Amino acid sequence: MRTIAASLFISLDGVVDEPGEWHFPYFNDEMGAAVSSQMADTLLLGRKTYDSFAGAWPAIEAEGGEDAGYAKTLGDARKIVVSRQPLEFTWRNSELLQDDLVEAVTALKNEPGGRIAISGSVSIVRQLLQAGLLDELHLLVHPIAVRKGERLFDEGDTTIPLELIKSETFSTGVLYLIYRPAKATAEAS
Repeated sequence: MRTIAASLFISLDGVVDEPGEWHFPYFNDEMGAAVSSQMADTLLLGRKTYDSFAGAWPAIEAEGGEDAGYAKTLGDARKIVVSRQPLEFTWRNSELLQDDLVEAVTALKNEPGGRIAISGSVSIVRQLLQAGLLDELHLLVHPIAVRKGERLFDEGDTTIPLELIKSETFSTGVLYLIYRPAKATAEAS
Protein backbone atom coordinates (compact mmCIF):
# COMPACT_ATOMS: atom_id res chain seq x y z
CA MET A 1 0.00 0.00 0.00
CA ARG A 2 1.24 3.46 -0.87
CA THR A 3 1.84 6.03 1.86
CA ILE A 4 0.74 9.66 1.89
CA ALA A 5 2.88 12.41 3.41
CA ALA A 6 1.73 16.02 3.64
CA SER A 7 4.10 18.94 4.09
CA LEU A 8 3.20 22.44 5.16
CA PHE A 9 4.94 25.71 5.91
CA ILE A 10 3.38 26.83 9.17
CA SER A 11 3.87 29.79 11.50
CA LEU A 12 4.38 29.46 15.23
CA ASP A 13 0.73 30.40 15.76
CA GLY A 14 -0.52 27.71 13.35
CA VAL A 15 -1.12 29.83 10.23
CA VAL A 16 -0.64 28.00 6.92
CA ASP A 17 -2.31 30.64 4.75
CA GLU A 18 -0.27 32.58 2.17
CA PRO A 19 3.21 31.38 3.23
CA GLY A 20 4.70 33.36 0.35
CA GLU A 21 4.11 36.47 2.44
CA TRP A 22 6.19 35.29 5.45
CA HIS A 23 8.17 32.15 4.70
CA PHE A 24 10.98 33.23 2.33
CA PRO A 25 13.23 34.99 4.88
CA TYR A 26 13.60 31.59 6.58
CA PHE A 27 14.37 29.55 3.47
CA ASN A 28 17.92 28.21 3.35
CA ASP A 29 19.80 25.11 2.15
CA GLU A 30 18.60 23.09 5.16
CA MET A 31 14.97 23.78 4.31
CA GLY A 32 15.65 23.21 0.63
CA ALA A 33 17.02 19.75 1.42
CA ALA A 34 14.00 18.97 3.63
CA VAL A 35 11.56 20.07 0.93
CA SER A 36 13.42 18.14 -1.78
CA SER A 37 13.43 14.98 0.33
CA GLN A 38 9.63 15.06 0.36
CA MET A 39 9.30 14.68 -3.43
CA ALA A 40 7.29 11.73 -4.67
CA ASP A 41 6.16 10.28 -7.97
CA THR A 42 2.59 11.42 -7.29
CA LEU A 43 1.43 14.79 -5.94
CA LEU A 44 -2.04 15.36 -4.53
CA LEU A 45 -2.88 19.05 -4.67
CA GLY A 46 -5.79 21.35 -4.02
CA ARG A 47 -6.77 23.66 -6.82
CA LYS A 48 -5.30 26.79 -5.20
CA THR A 49 -1.92 25.09 -4.63
CA TYR A 50 -1.98 23.63 -8.13
CA ASP A 51 -2.70 27.05 -9.66
CA SER A 52 0.21 28.53 -7.71
CA PHE A 53 2.60 25.74 -8.70
CA ALA A 54 1.47 25.63 -12.35
CA GLY A 55 1.87 29.41 -12.54
CA ALA A 56 5.52 29.25 -11.49
CA TRP A 57 7.31 25.90 -11.87
CA PRO A 58 6.94 25.32 -15.64
CA ALA A 59 8.55 28.72 -16.31
CA ILE A 60 11.33 27.99 -13.82
CA GLU A 61 12.00 24.70 -15.62
CA ALA A 62 12.02 26.40 -19.03
CA GLU A 63 14.45 29.11 -17.85
CA GLY A 64 16.99 26.45 -16.89
CA GLY A 65 18.30 28.24 -13.80
CA GLU A 66 19.28 26.98 -10.37
CA ASP A 67 15.88 25.42 -9.57
CA ALA A 68 15.25 23.95 -13.03
CA GLY A 69 16.06 20.38 -11.91
CA TYR A 70 13.55 20.54 -9.07
CA ALA A 71 11.00 22.13 -11.41
CA LYS A 72 11.50 19.28 -13.91
CA THR A 73 10.98 16.71 -11.13
CA LEU A 74 7.70 18.44 -10.21
CA GLY A 75 6.66 18.57 -13.87
CA ASP A 76 7.41 14.88 -14.39
CA ALA A 77 5.42 13.81 -11.31
CA ARG A 78 1.81 12.74 -11.65
CA LYS A 79 -0.29 15.62 -10.33
CA ILE A 80 -3.79 14.83 -9.08
CA VAL A 81 -5.76 18.01 -8.49
CA VAL A 82 -8.77 18.00 -6.17
CA SER A 83 -11.48 20.36 -7.39
CA ARG A 84 -15.26 20.45 -7.52
CA GLN A 85 -15.11 22.28 -10.84
CA PRO A 86 -13.79 21.16 -14.22
CA LEU A 87 -10.28 22.41 -14.96
CA GLU A 88 -8.17 22.89 -18.07
CA PHE A 89 -4.60 21.87 -17.32
CA THR A 90 -1.58 23.62 -18.78
CA TRP A 91 1.06 21.66 -16.83
CA ARG A 92 1.98 18.17 -18.01
CA ASN A 93 0.96 15.03 -16.11
CA SER A 94 -1.99 16.75 -14.41
CA GLU A 95 -5.38 15.17 -13.87
CA LEU A 96 -8.59 16.02 -12.06
CA LEU A 97 -9.98 14.27 -8.97
CA GLN A 98 -13.58 15.40 -8.81
CA ASP A 99 -15.06 12.35 -7.03
CA ASP A 100 -15.41 11.75 -3.31
CA LEU A 101 -11.99 12.57 -1.83
CA VAL A 102 -11.86 9.77 0.75
CA GLU A 103 -12.99 7.09 -1.72
CA ALA A 104 -10.62 8.30 -4.45
CA VAL A 105 -7.61 8.56 -2.12
CA THR A 106 -8.33 5.13 -0.66
CA ALA A 107 -8.25 3.72 -4.21
CA LEU A 108 -5.10 5.74 -5.01
CA LYS A 109 -3.32 4.30 -1.95
CA ASN A 110 -4.10 0.80 -3.27
CA GLU A 111 -2.63 1.47 -6.74
CA PRO A 112 0.94 0.40 -7.46
CA GLY A 113 3.50 3.17 -7.12
CA GLY A 114 5.60 5.09 -4.67
CA ARG A 115 4.81 7.61 -1.99
CA ILE A 116 2.13 10.25 -2.53
CA ALA A 117 3.03 13.78 -1.45
CA ILE A 118 0.75 16.69 -0.55
CA SER A 119 2.17 20.20 -0.48
CA GLY A 120 0.04 22.88 1.15
CA SER A 121 -3.60 22.08 0.36
CA VAL A 122 -4.71 22.37 3.99
CA SER A 123 -8.33 21.34 3.34
CA ILE A 124 -7.16 18.04 1.85
CA VAL A 125 -4.74 17.49 4.73
CA ARG A 126 -7.51 18.02 7.27
CA GLN A 127 -9.90 15.66 5.51
CA LEU A 128 -7.30 12.90 5.10
CA LEU A 129 -6.18 13.22 8.73
CA GLN A 130 -9.80 12.93 9.87
CA ALA A 131 -10.34 9.89 7.62
CA GLY A 132 -7.18 8.18 8.85
CA LEU A 133 -5.59 8.20 5.39
CA LEU A 134 -2.59 10.48 6.07
CA ASP A 135 0.54 8.54 7.05
CA GLU A 136 2.89 11.44 7.82
CA LEU A 137 2.56 15.15 8.51
CA HIS A 138 5.71 17.18 7.82
CA LEU A 139 5.59 20.64 9.40
CA LEU A 140 8.18 23.35 8.80
CA VAL A 141 7.39 25.57 11.79
CA HIS A 142 8.63 29.13 11.21
CA PRO A 143 9.57 31.32 14.19
CA ILE A 144 7.00 33.99 13.39
CA ALA A 145 3.49 34.74 14.63
CA VAL A 146 1.53 35.73 11.53
CA ARG A 147 -1.62 36.44 13.59
CA LYS A 148 -4.06 36.27 10.67
CA GLY A 149 -5.06 33.73 8.08
CA GLU A 150 -6.17 30.13 7.90
CA ARG A 151 -4.73 27.80 10.49
CA LEU A 152 -3.87 24.14 10.05
CA PHE A 153 -6.41 22.89 12.56
CA ASP A 154 -9.88 24.34 12.60
CA GLU A 155 -12.47 23.93 15.32
CA GLY A 156 -13.88 20.45 15.63
CA ASP A 157 -15.48 17.94 17.94
CA THR A 158 -12.77 15.30 17.87
CA THR A 159 -9.08 15.32 18.70
CA ILE A 160 -6.41 14.14 16.30
CA PRO A 161 -3.60 12.51 18.28
CA LEU A 162 -0.19 12.58 16.59
CA GLU A 163 3.16 11.01 17.41
CA LEU A 164 6.42 12.89 16.77
CA ILE A 165 8.78 10.62 14.81
CA LYS A 166 11.51 13.11 13.85
CA SER A 167 12.55 16.66 14.68
CA GLU A 168 15.30 18.94 13.46
CA THR A 169 16.13 22.59 14.13
CA PHE A 170 17.49 24.66 11.26
CA SER A 171 19.94 27.54 11.72
CA THR A 172 17.12 29.99 10.87
CA GLY A 173 15.11 28.81 13.88
CA VAL A 174 12.69 26.78 11.73
CA LEU A 175 11.65 23.49 13.31
CA TYR A 176 11.21 20.54 10.97
CA LEU A 177 8.76 18.20 12.66
CA ILE A 178 7.46 14.92 11.29
CA TYR A 179 4.39 13.34 12.85
CA ARG A 180 2.35 10.25 12.18
CA PRO A 181 -1.12 9.42 13.47
CA ALA A 182 -1.04 8.01 17.00
CA LYS A 183 -3.45 5.74 18.72
CA ALA A 184 -6.02 7.69 20.73
CA THR A 185 -5.63 7.49 24.47
CA ALA A 186 -8.26 8.03 27.10
CA GLU A 187 -6.64 11.37 28.00
CA ALA A 188 -6.47 12.57 24.38
CA SER A 189 -10.07 11.63 23.63
